[in-house]
Amino acid sequence: MKLAVIGTGYVGLTSGVCFAEMGNDVICVDIEAQKIEQLNLGIMPIYEPGVDEIVSRNRVAGRLQFTTDIIEAIKASEIIIIAVGTPSLPDGDVDLSYVHTVARQIGSCMNGYKVIVNKSTVPVGTADKVREIISNNLVDKTISFDMASVPEFLKEGSAIEDFFHTDRIVIGVDSDVAKNLLVNLHEPLNTNIQVTDIRSAELIKYAANSFLAMKISFINEIANIAELVGADISEIAAGIGSDSRIGRKFLKAGIGFGGACFPKDTIGLVKTAENLGHEFKLLQEVINVNEYRYRTLINKLEDELQDLNYKSIAILGLSFKPNTNDIREAPSIKIISELLIKYPKITIKVYDPVAMEAVKQELGDKLYYCVTLQEAVFECDAAMIVTEWEEIVSFGLDNYKKYLKQPVIIDGRNCFNPLEASKLNIVYRSIGRETPVNNLKVLERL
Repeated sequence: MKLAVIGTGYVGLTSGVCFAEMGNDVICVDIEAQKIEQLNLGIMPIYEPGVDEIVSRNRVAGRLQFTTDIIEAIKASEIIIIAVGTPSLPDGDVDLSYVHTVARQIGSCMNGYKVIVNKSTVPVGTADKVREIISNNLVDKTISFDMASVPEFLKEGSAIEDFFHTDRIVIGVDSDVAKNLLVNLHEPLNTNIQVTDIRSAELIKYAANSFLAMKISFINEIANIAELVGADISEIAAGIGSDSRIGRKFLKAGIGFGGACFPKDTIGLVKTAENLGHEFKLLQEVINVNEYRYRTLINKLEDELQDLNYKSIAILGLSFKPNTNDIREAPSIKIISELLIKYPKITIKVYDPVAMEAVKQELGDKLYYCVTLQEAVFECDAAMIVTEWEEIVSFGLDNYKKYLKQPVIIDGRNCFNPLEASKLNIVYRSIGRETPVNNLKVLERL
């Protein structure tokens, strides 16, 4: 099939190159000329394992193009996928201006029947508005088209794997022609295809992300209780996760969810409900729990070192999760920003395998950007593990003790065994688990 994918962010680029890998002819479009120029040179605008190889292979095969010419891309395609950004507005509502702009462009240059697919995460009813905008901008009013919603369920860091081995495909349509085209497009993925109405498809995406966010906030609240009573959150998560009705995924206690999806989508669904006259109290509390979750690490650091002025702290892992350079809503940025404000004389050394440049653009020269993990922890008063990159975990407790000035590790991702840390005389504070030393405080509480 001939596809145009408008927008080359995480969703658009990954979806576009994967559809090309399936044998389709794909034109990826973006208004940023520099990004398109880099893509044509084989330089990826995002860090996503496996994308560069698929891009190279399919450009050579002639199935994949990158362009800023949206008019030609629309005219040459039978399926047009909208994958532009839908950021949050200051009031929590969703900014649909990019989607609406694309809709106007599609309408003004359509040359025949097309299926317009919304893959951007959008509020319920967006497809109706896009349909209206396209219709109003059609030059030839005899041209017909169909709208569809096909939400994405890709996780940054494993997006290629998620695309080709997804749990399900959700296709929201209101015509048999669009249904047949989109089912045929996705059938090679050999997974469950759920065909539904467009509004249900739009809501499924928000509901799925919000439910997963709820699991994260829930386990983090249980972790708070576990610390107070001396229980082990890892054991608790294993115990409840083995129940098939609950499941093991997204029950890893930590310092909250970040990235481009969960924070935006939870707020967006609360706002959607509010606009409909419904107060979504449960989801609002999920957001409340997550908002200041990052402070858990700061509190633990302050417990051990008290005044952090004139102290040197290593922040390890800057992206919101491993295997991506995305720092949107990353706990690391919140932690660093608060420490700099609260302790103006603090020294912060940072390290991340791929997200350093993004943080440098965000925070400038306020930090020491280290080339290696060893350099980051050397002679520091404490190390804070914020993102559980494999390199950070495999560095090992022995090396942390060897290079730190003081053997203090504040672990926001539960990378190590507290008992092993205790045997090495490392002051080790993690999430929802107490070291043998701190268990004395638990006994006092009980």
